[in-house]
Amino acid sequence: MRIKLQLATPGDVADLIALHTSVVERLRADFGEGYWVTKATEKGTLFTLRRASVYIARYRKKLIAHVNLTTRKPWAIDTKYFTPCRKPLYIIGMSVDPSFQRSGIGRQCIAEAIGIAKKWPADAIRLDAWEEAVGAGAFYRKCGFREVGRATYRIAPLIYFEMLL
Repeated sequence: MRIKLQLATPGDVADLIALHTSVVERLRADFGEGYWVTKATEKGTLFTLRRASVYIARYRKKLIAHVNLTTRKPWAIDTKYFTPCRKPLYIIGMSVDPSFQRSGIGRQCIAEAIGIAKKWPADAIRLDAWEEAVGAGAFYRKCGFREVGRATYRIAPLIYFEMLL
């Protein structure tokens, strides 16, 4: 199945919240309670839509994935770990509906995000992922990202990744 990312609108908020909820429920079922168990709200989702470019993928009208891109450095990112560059782009959120995970949707989202970054133009993509089994570090490595450091933000152990473009 091929997906195409499109920019989300405020009309997609309920679907974004539903996607977040399904992902969190899956994480809770697989890993129990932890910092990964968060609740998405309408206010928080609208805030993300204002501060980032939220790209979504649908399959038969169902929202199945999103990737959030921004030029603003996220709070949890410490730039001392990254290669100096003029125009980094940050992935500040990404998820795939649990029923579509391990089907290539996530890789397609990353491939499209890379294409968007090159047109932006950005010279690097940066992100953080949870360090533990609950995190997506192995996924980002498979997508070609390079680990550049590790840090703890609040109570969450993070791995920093980058891809130079």
